[in-house]
Amino acid sequence: MPQLIADRKDVDFVLHEQFQIAELSKHGRFSEFNKQVIDMIITEARTLAIKEILPTWKIGDRVGCRFENGEVKTPAEFKRVWKHLIDGGWFAPSVDTRWGGQGMPKALSIAAQDYLVGANLALLMVAVLNHGAGRLIETFGTDNQKKLFLKKVYSGEWGGTMLLTESESGSDLGTLTTSAVKNPDGTYSLTGSKIFISAGDHDLTENIIHPVLARIQGAPEGSRGISLFLVPKIHVNGDGSLGERNDIVCTGIEEKMGLHGSPTCSMSLGNKGNCIGTLLGEENKGLSAMFLMMNSARLMVASQGLACASSSYLHALAFARTRIQGTTPGTSDKKPVPIIRHPDVRRMLMTMKSYTEGMRSLLYYIAHCEDLKSLSKNSEEKERYQNRIDFLTPVAKSYVTDRSVDVCNIGIQAHGGYGYTSEYPVEQLLRDVRITSIYEGTNGIQAVDLLGRKLMMKNGRLFADLMVEIGRTVTESKKLTSVQALADRVETAVERLIQVADHIRRIATGREAQKAFAFACPFLDVTGDVTMAWMLLWRAMLAVEKPSTGARKGDVSFYEGQVKSAEFFIRSILPVTFGRMDSILDTCGAAVEISDESFGGL
Repeated sequence: MPQLIADRKDVDFVLHEQFQIAELSKHGRFSEFNKQVIDMIITEARTLAIKEILPTWKIGDRVGCRFENGEVKTPAEFKRVWKHLIDGGWFAPSVDTRWGGQGMPKALSIAAQDYLVGANLALLMVAVLNHGAGRLIETFGTDNQKKLFLKKVYSGEWGGTMLLTESESGSDLGTLTTSAVKNPDGTYSLTGSKIFISAGDHDLTENIIHPVLARIQGAPEGSRGISLFLVPKIHVNGDGSLGERNDIVCTGIEEKMGLHGSPTCSMSLGNKGNCIGTLLGEENKGLSAMFLMMNSARLMVASQGLACASSSYLHALAFARTRIQGTTPGTSDKKPVPIIRHPDVRRMLMTMKSYTEGMRSLLYYIAHCEDLKSLSKNSEEKERYQNRIDFLTPVAKSYVTDRSVDVCNIGIQAHGGYGYTSEYPVEQLLRDVRITSIYEGTNGIQAVDLLGRKLMMKNGRLFADLMVEIGRTVTESKKLTSVQALADRVETAVERLIQVADHIRRIATGREAQKAFAFACPFLDVTGDVTMAWMLLWRAMLAVEKPSTGARKGDVSFYEGQVKSAEFFIRSILPVTFGRMDSILDTCGAAVEISDESFGGL
């Protein structure tokens, strides 16, 4: 039976052959995570995903969440899965054991998410918020806040959220209006409203801990005056027991295109004048604290996109192998064949395959850099890892989610008319994945961050270091005759990307900066394409070095598939990237020069 969430062979290949994460067990911090334990953890995640979580996926979509009498109700079946997640320690597996985590490498954690998130994105969207809220408490919380909240949030016994967005401020958090007034006992009274709050209320836990952005009365305007607060749904007494209901309530949930099993809430704070919270971190430094969590959350969103893309590809592949339709074009054989024999279907499958594999490698790579950084004792080496993480985070969030939407769209096309019906899962996958390119900072904002901040940081060093790292893989690949031609093409793409980066950076710091930012998304896309080519070339280089003699047929086919994925992407998709680079170098100003009235519609 095919695996319809994530291909275990590919997951193992990335973990053990591309990044060799079992080598981390040589360090005391990860000493227990040898290959046997790593494989066992992935097996446990896959088993839980298939047997317990996946059966709730369609239920979440069709039943959805309900807002009744001021409370949010989730599908009844979700509660059993939530308990399984608690029992397995899946809410914060990479967290330090002293706070109730498993202390596993981040690369291993994100690999497990391939299965857990892929089995039910809506439910796991609620669950993964705990890690972000817990990380804020762990990093900025007082000893008392940690004692009262941290273990219960990390364990999943209590829920966690983040309350940022307001109806008028949207992505511009500096204009938020939620206010806080300090009380004589050191607590704060909050007043305001928030929208689009994932899991702002639900019935999966007895309490929910809300990190909330607000402005203390008298604080500076703009982002400089924003503070962060912890606001529990139910007050927590000094001994950890639950007290009275706090004045923070859900006023409604959104009707959405997808992700029906995840409640997206409007929240009211202090409607009765008694919403009490405690300061988390320092006054007026809430936005910088929240961004610490958001960077991690953006990688989480990228992994959500990958999970949907992976599942859509495997469903399309299984369908193409069993759907008998027509004869093979270009041959004299008139016998009906499975549609996988049709060249155009094979082109669609290869597109899905190459993107899915490259995206998996990219996300595991960023997580692996986090692990290596945490182990390094050398400050310069730690900085190099952080530079790669910082530069690749907006690429991962934006490029991976955009391409995941593309992959899920192709998944419907590969099914033909059946793909547009709810009988097959690919239509839900497209509806669910669509939000990933919007929340946690729209992909346009990620592109502006890449061009306006990351490309400029440290005088361009982040970008330059990444190009050097890609160059190392190219150099190694050139030593292998079977992939040398592919390496040459990637090398040419890197050279052109450096030229494009120099060009757009120069314009972005000059008089025509607006023209440059009109090409922020195209620049992120071409950077993502070159990064994909790097990851796929790396995979192919490893695959061709594997001996074919004595290997199992399935292994030989898998390694051949790695080479073909790289060949397809580098020879069929990367040439289009050069045209996009030419467009950026031309830097047409029409989009910013056109008058508002000339757009029409008046």
